[in-house]
Amino acid sequence: MEIRKVNAEETEDFIELLRIFRVVFEHDSELPGEAYLRKMLNQPEFIVFVVKQKEEVIGGLTIHVLQSYYIEKPVAYIYDVAIRPENQGKGVGKALIAEVCRYLKDLGFQEMYVEAEAEDIEALSFYRQTGCSAELNAIHFTYDLSDPHKAI
Repeated sequence: MEIRKVNAEETEDFIELLRIFRVVFEHDSELPGEAYLRKMLNQPEFIVFVVKQKEEVIGGLTIHVLQSYYIEKPVAYIYDVAIRPENQGKGVGKALIAEVCRYLKDLGFQEMYVEAEAEDIEALSFYRQTGCSAELNAIHFTYDLSDPHKAI
């Protein structure tokens, strides 16, 4: 098993990870074009890690880097993390989180965090087993900016 950061020339690995996200999160949205994904991978505020087994992507995660005005160290926000269903429960996700923590710590990040829905018992159980340092209950508010009838 290999865990590594994806670079801009490896859009195929990112696309395969997005396909895994579609399966695990049960959505069928269209994937963005390769040029757009390469542009994302070129941004220093966006990080993608994949887990490969025998040269096949079996999972990974995406991170948005947030700059803080409270401290002079960045914070990492895990946006999505998923492992192929047939590879879940085998320590792959825990190894991924541990490797990403080491990577970010070496770069001087202050912390990393991830959100999970309260109803997603499997995700909550997983994150509680990864050595997180704190758990916070919060309510998430979303603003749909694509609907002109929902103007503020």
